[in-house]
Amino acid sequence: MTSHPTAFAPRTPVEPGPALDMSGPREHARAVVLLLPGGRATSVAPARRGLAHLRMVPFARAISWSTRGHEVAVWTLRYRVRGWNGDAQDPVRDARWALEEARRSHPGAPVVLVGHSMGGRVALRLAGEPGVVGVCALAPWIEAGEPAPRPGATIVIAHGDADRVTDPRSSAAYAARIGASFVPVPGETHTLLRRPVFWTRLVTAFVTTALQPAAHAR
Repeated sequence: MTSHPTAFAPRTPVEPGPALDMSGPREHARAVVLLLPGGRATSVAPARRGLAHLRMVPFARAISWSTRGHEVAVWTLRYRVRGWNGDAQDPVRDARWALEEARRSHPGAPVVLVGHSMGGRVALRLAGEPGVVGVCALAPWIEAGEPAPRPGATIVIAHGDADRVTDPRSSAAYAARIGASFVPVPGETHTLLRRPVFWTRLVTAFVTTALQPAAHAR
């Protein structure tokens, strides 16, 4: 995602709160997977179930299937607004709220974050949060000077080399700087639609590995 001038429209007096689409146990799950959709650099328009949200649906279904029988809660976050919005970092605030909800509903459960584009940036920002054991960032939006997360979580960054929305070179350099794994995806664009089976397998394999033994304990 390329940078845009930081200009903000007035916010509405009462903004809707963030929301979660949930599958799996509602209480006392052994693990939680939180999916973080993309968005825009600047927008205070309410976030709805648009294309960015729908892009996460196949991943949510595949993760639910691959962890069936292991009491894993799979959540997709719906942000309050569509944009990152400069220093406001609106989606980071919303994702922190979701992590608090995970700790409240599923005390002690490890959390894996899976984010696309802006959601990938959010996931990387929260990699050092308590309880987060893994981050899978897909075509993330990486800016110059992006802070390195606190150590602890396993991190993989995957990026298509034909992406013209976010920069795969920035992802590769950031992964090298923080010691994360980087997976180049030949021929793939920002939409992740040219190699959907590859992406699904990458995400489900990462999630199940990051959650062992929690997701597979009997």
